[in-house]
Amino acid sequence: MALESTLRKPQEETQEAWRQAPHNVEAEQALLGAILVNNDAFDRVSGFLKPSHFFEPIHQKIFELTAEMIRMGKVATPITLKTFLPEGDIAGLTAAQYLARIASEATTVINAEDYARTIYDLSIRRDLIRIGEDMVNVAYDAPVDFKPGDQIEDAERRLYELAETGRYDKGFVRFSEASKQAVDLASRAYQREGHLSGLATGFTDLDHLMGGLQPSDLVILAGRPGMGKTALATNIAYNIALEYRGRPLPDGSIETVHGGIVGFFSLEMSAEQLATRILSEQTEISSSKIRRGDITESDFGKLAAAAQMMQSIPLYIDETGGVSIAQLAARARRLKRQRGLDIMIVDYIQLLSGSSRRAQEGRVQEVTEITTNLKALAKELNIPVLAISQLSRQVESRDDKRPQLSDLRESGSIEQDADVVAFVYREEYYLHGREPLEGGDKLERWQKSMAAARGRAEIIVAKHRHGPTDSVAMSFEAQFTRFGNLAREERLPDRVG
Repeated sequence: MALESTLRKPQEETQEAWRQAPHNVEAEQALLGAILVNNDAFDRVSGFLKPSHFFEPIHQKIFELTAEMIRMGKVATPITLKTFLPEGDIAGLTAAQYLARIASEATTVINAEDYARTIYDLSIRRDLIRIGEDMVNVAYDAPVDFKPGDQIEDAERRLYELAETGRYDKGFVRFSEASKQAVDLASRAYQREGHLSGLATGFTDLDHLMGGLQPSDLVILAGRPGMGKTALATNIAYNIALEYRGRPLPDGSIETVHGGIVGFFSLEMSAEQLATRILSEQTEISSSKIRRGDITESDFGKLAAAAQMMQSIPLYIDETGGVSIAQLAARARRLKRQRGLDIMIVDYIQLLSGSSRRAQEGRVQEVTEITTNLKALAKELNIPVLAISQLSRQVESRDDKRPQLSDLRESGSIEQDADVVAFVYREEYYLHGREPLEGGDKLERWQKSMAAARGRAEIIVAKHRHGPTDSVAMSFEAQFTRFGNLAREERLPDRVG
């Protein structure tokens, strides 16, 4: 007994009427019947099957009502459901008669998952048809200023979303579901080493302040040239990739349980330059010596060992310059689909371009589009996006060189869209150029200031949507482009004598 489709076209319309969207009404009836006979069947399919995956609207309604009743702890049967279904004719039957009929012809609980997979796969095929039809229609009727590349990027985005979730968007989410996700997040943080809800950067005090790098957050790391922004981003990328641990899931995919897979978009430096920096950091051989080949046999052994270890870490570098925000998003989606992606790093925002329309409106509007899309991408991929940004020159005109939010260059949208804004500041950098020409008290004060600032950096968290703002002191070894944790006084052993 198959339900007559409400979506079918009249047979007299042309031969196209025979080319219907793929569906299997019998499979839908068999699965719903199995659930109504034994509610345990719902638990086998509820993890991936949604009402929207059913072809027939009445089946969508039955599955939705059944899910609500089961989740409320009630029993879903033809008798308990019939009062909630709309009155009307369903294939010549009343609602009560139709429910009783599908229950009487139900499949067994054992086969329920197979039927559900069939329904799910057919739904994905229908979505693919819709995307394909939209592509054809847009390609035929595209306006003159609509570039084919833009359509390709849009199609890739929609296909990615379909591959990840099987639907276009989440729509409204019940508060109960959102609160459950929040509790799950807290539970994972409690169980994780260091009690962090996000990805650990490898810097203890920074992780303690921020709780790690949170999924769906846009984190801006800003500073003037020479402060070490790229060095810090590179250090964080390496620390996260080095700690990566994954475990296989029943469906064959790999779930990250520690550390993460890193995608590093380097718009300024080449992949070789970034690799040289990381090698310098790990081997304590200055990058200038590595580039000149001014190394000993022992140094070469260290480099070879470090390079061998780096081959196994999931750190992927895209060194293409001059990409648009749309191209960057497409590449990030592709990386996540093919190899996985737990954090994305962009170096740096000012080297990205927006759409041609926004570029014509001015650089401020273009940067606004870029930051808005970076935040949207972080939410879409459910990963933190760490983006480096330059600061305006007005910092140099002040006596106090510590950066402020108003120093963010070119657009207030950077501050507005970001969940976290952190500045890299090194007093030592500025003191170098202030050495008094003459001796006396000024020189003595300068020397004391230099001694206090040497090898130290300050990470100023000026905006933090999820917690407090503060600054964190860190060590910085310029010759190795390496940041590190500073030992706190309370952690040092007691002095003897």
